[in-house]
Amino acid sequence: MTTMLFTHDACLAHDPGAGHPESPARLKAVLAALDRPEFSGLLRREAPRADFAAIARVHAPGFAEAVLAAVPQEGHAALDADTMLSPGSGEAALRAAGAAVAAVDAVMKGEARNAFCAVRPPGHHAEKRRPMGFCLFNNVAIAAQHARHAHGVARVAVVDFDVHHGNGTQHSFEDDPSLFYGSTHQMPLYPGTGDVDEVGLDNIVNVPLAPMSGGREFRRGFEHVIVPALDAFRPGLVLISAGFDAHRDDPLAQLMLVEDDYVWATRQLLDVADRHANARVVSTLEGGYDLAALASSCMAHVRTLMAA
Repeated sequence: MTTMLFTHDACLAHDPGAGHPESPARLKAVLAALDRPEFSGLLRREAPRADFAAIARVHAPGFAEAVLAAVPQEGHAALDADTMLSPGSGEAALRAAGAAVAAVDAVMKGEARNAFCAVRPPGHHAEKRRPMGFCLFNNVAIAAQHARHAHGVARVAVVDFDVHHGNGTQHSFEDDPSLFYGSTHQMPLYPGTGDVDEVGLDNIVNVPLAPMSGGREFRRGFEHVIVPALDAFRPGLVLISAGFDAHRDDPLAQLMLVEDDYVWATRQLLDVADRHANARVVSTLEGGYDLAALASSCMAHVRTLMAA
């Protein structure tokens, strides 16, 4: 078994407009990086569309239909000040969520040891009734609920090292003790959630980090807070919201991580999965807005997955 890569060309057709940081160039940079010879061993799969039933396990009734109905025939439509739609956005969002669902299927069936979903739009800000923060459907939360519904996984964990707190995932998980959400993120920063006292039913673990914290504080929070909480939770599947905008070169934040920090964090999560989840890990792309840093960080992350 090896690492499976899920993506789809439709994810390049979501175009939030000129100057928007969440541009198609992000995914182009990631895919170009993963086309290098060292990644020839990846098992590559085309992401299917997520069906409305999978989306509805996370989002409110009629949510998916409303988002798709808002997609313009031409030009752009704004869902909020940050979250834009273009004619290709609906298909991209369905494929992004579908990638996470299909990756869970592949890993749970033993077709791959782990998987990475190179998709956009990202998902972790999308709440039950509200798309926001560049996100339409909450891809990782949809994947978690699919793991429970389709594969009977009793406890599913999401760990999020995007520089922004995944308010949507927390919102979806906070009342369900069979789901775990752990996040390291910069604070203060958008969206303003993720304080340490936001604990849900003792299944939410937030590690807010001050600007300029760097890898030492990030690793300390991960090692002494996130990992022990995961071990206590004993997940049957580990999902990763893999945002790379905590990188020191990213223009949207100042957490100052480097590629080695992502390698270290990925290894920590692989070790947790080895202990509790039969090594099953699915990672899904979230943020990352400096193209070179995003590409190099994704390579470091996927290289570590492949070495597991």
